[in-house]
Amino acid sequence: MTDAAPPPVIVLVRPQLGENIGKAARAMLNFGLTELRLVTPRDGWPNPDAGPAAAGADIVLAKAQVFGSLAEAVADCTTIYATTVRKRGVAKPVLTPEAAARAVHASTARSAYVFGAERSGLDTDDVALAHAIVTVPINPEFASLNLAQAVILLAYEWSKGQALASPPEVPLDPVAPHAELEEFIQHLVRDLDASGYFVPPERTEATLRTLRTALTKTGWSHNDIRMMHGIVTSLGRTARPR
Repeated sequence: MTDAAPPPVIVLVRPQLGENIGKAARAMLNFGLTELRLVTPRDGWPNPDAGPAAAGADIVLAKAQVFGSLAEAVADCTTIYATTVRKRGVAKPVLTPEAAARAVHASTARSAYVFGAERSGLDTDDVALAHAIVTVPINPEFASLNLAQAVILLAYEWSKGQALASPPEVPLDPVAPHAELEEFIQHLVRDLDASGYFVPPERTEATLRTLRTALTKTGWSHNDIRMMHGIVTSLGRTARPR
């Protein structure tokens, strides 16, 4: 039996804003990644703006390591994925985030996802150090992803191979029998008629048809109908003095 692949390392090269580092840490922890490595962050490390932006992902920030070069940051990694558009003059396999995640899971060695600075991205020398390029299929008319968005896309694809908790399913109330809805419609019509709603009288039939069409569009549950009975009854009462 082969050992499970270790989670990929997230490497941010020359990140500019502490806030963006914090948002990237939040994206990582959402999908079970905790190992963050920073290469020469512009404003140094630790950065006071990172904590609030991480929104509770403090474990990622606390464990973050700082390196002087990308080569040092990925020295213990066997496979390095550069997240960027295809670079001229650099011949590398180009993968989607999904394909990269499959490759990471298929390996028993440590992998790294490498992201560049917010404005400039990875330079050619950074990409040359990687084994493959990961590019997100994106609208060519607006090919703009921020750092945290890029991190969360790759982290999400990797997480599909993990046993992460899904949001709990909340069962919907069953749809009530039509008889209950019909009883409510008659209740509503009686009160509307008593209040003088059907004006002019010759439009009453068409108005009732429109009302019934609107009310039967949705799948009312027993509780929905009971609540609406209460609302209509309350509207028909004389208002209490406040």
